[in-house]
Amino acid sequence: MTTVDTLSVEITADTSAFRREIGEADKLARGFGTSMSRAFANAVVKGQDLGSVISTLGQQLSAMALRAAIRPVTDGLFSSFQDLLMGFRGLGAGVTAEAGPLSGLVPMARGGVIAAPTYFPMPGGRTGLMGESGAEAVMPLARTADGRLGVAAGGAGGRPAVVVNVTATDAASFRRSEAEVTAMLARAVARGRRGL
Repeated sequence: MTTVDTLSVEITADTSAFRREIGEADKLARGFGTSMSRAFANAVVKGQDLGSVISTLGQQLSAMALRAAIRPVTDGLFSSFQDLLMGFRGLGAGVTAEAGPLSGLVPMARGGVIAAPTYFPMPGGRTGLMGESGAEAVMPLARTADGRLGVAAGGAGGRPAVVVNVTATDAASFRRSEAEVTAMLARAVARGRRGL
């Protein structure tokens, strides 16, 4: 019996948060390089002593690190304050989303991703917090035929394309491994249906 060694599956993922973090790291690295260059240029051109240059450089790097460390906190506070203001401004009647204070709102009726800490209203006057530990998905719920509430499968997309490459030396070897390949695909489909 021939063993199939490979199975190719195409995966699509949202990498926007990762790209944003890489951009932040790139900015920090550029800032570090600029600070180093400026400090040593000042030492050479202006004749500053090395101790003073290193002290100034250390202060600049500490300030950069502090700004990077508190940015998530300040972004979260700003988002909360903005959400609070949007809630108060949205109390007026007759305001359209295109011209009024709701123009900054992102509709989530069809789903979406929350990538930063965000507050939201809950029943009973409570406030919820989402996205505090990273990106979170917002998915619309639907009632099933038996009345249960859950996430609706499917959507606008069609069935996923699955490509299976089988390498065989000749037709006879393919026929010998056909049952094994079929069983492997059946197991993969069953796992996919169970959500594993």
